[in-house]
Amino acid sequence: MNEKQSTKQRLLIIRDLLKKYTDEQNELTIRELVDLYYENTEETVGHKAIRDDLKELAESGLFDVIENHEKNGVEKYYSHQTRLFEIHELRLLIDAVSSAKFITQSETENLVNKLKKMTSYHLAKQLENRILLPAGTKTENKSVRNTINSLHEAIWKQQTIQFQYGKYNLSKEFQLNRNGDSYLVKPYALVWNNEFYYLIGEFVPEGDIRHYRIDRMRNVGVTENTFILDPHFNMNHYAQTLFHMYSGEERSIEIEFVNQLLNVVIDRFGLNVNIRPHTEDTFRITTNAVISDGLVRWLLTWGSDAKVLTPPSLVERMKTEAEKLYKQYQQ
Repeated sequence: MNEKQSTKQRLLIIRDLLKKYTDEQNELTIRELVDLYYENTEETVGHKAIRDDLKELAESGLFDVIENHEKNGVEKYYSHQTRLFEIHELRLLIDAVSSAKFITQSETENLVNKLKKMTSYHLAKQLENRILLPAGTKTENKSVRNTINSLHEAIWKQQTIQFQYGKYNLSKEFQLNRNGDSYLVKPYALVWNNEFYYLIGEFVPEGDIRHYRIDRMRNVGVTENTFILDPHFNMNHYAQTLFHMYSGEERSIEIEFVNQLLNVVIDRFGLNVNIRPHTEDTFRITTNAVISDGLVRWLLTWGSDAKVLTPPSLVERMKTEAEKLYKQYQQ
């Protein structure tokens, strides 16, 4: 290795040492940088060389080097403080990755460790405390990340996909639907719902919109067949009307809730939902939603604190389910 290459390599090592070991609260002297350089490379380096490298890094304008004289007025302290992510932003990302059930436990740890490298060694210690899920709630499907990548590519290129789909039985064995026959789907979008990733797409044989949980998809392949997305199809609106990813017919609904559920309703339908006070203790909303088992089950969650007023078909479904529930506890 010639001298010029060695100088470039040393410069990169000094840069990495500043990124890893310094931040707004942690600084290093020239002497400490010399020691760290030896610990990481088992090679010695002079104080002048380190000082020259720090000057070159600072003058390059490409890497932030802060020089501090204020600690004792004698030694100079150096640090790198500018980073792509603030510590609170990394904490949000780590919590999102940790709580995502569709990511395997090993992949979760891998991603978290990579995110920790986006800050200093000292600040990374603050990221140890993170959201924990009960044991066994993470998916065991190790191909999920590859599936997501393939789906994004197919959506972008508007190419039809084929895959197998299934679910677990009472013996906790994964069984494929339709005797393992492939599904042919035009992929429209990926949606995050109830802590899982779903694919929304058009089931080609019947031309209807369906939803598939990505961790239950197997052997996903992108075909050469392309399609044109209907320009009138509003994906954001469609996703907003879904309840627990159940398909159905979109209708206008009117529901009466007790006042204690106001924030629950706003969380689910958004601030733009049409809310009207009704009595001293209740309010009513009017909105569009997909009439489905998902909607019925969500409404049953609130028991007598929610009452469907329209459409009549949904009222009858609520009556039927309420009667079934009553009989279940009479037996």
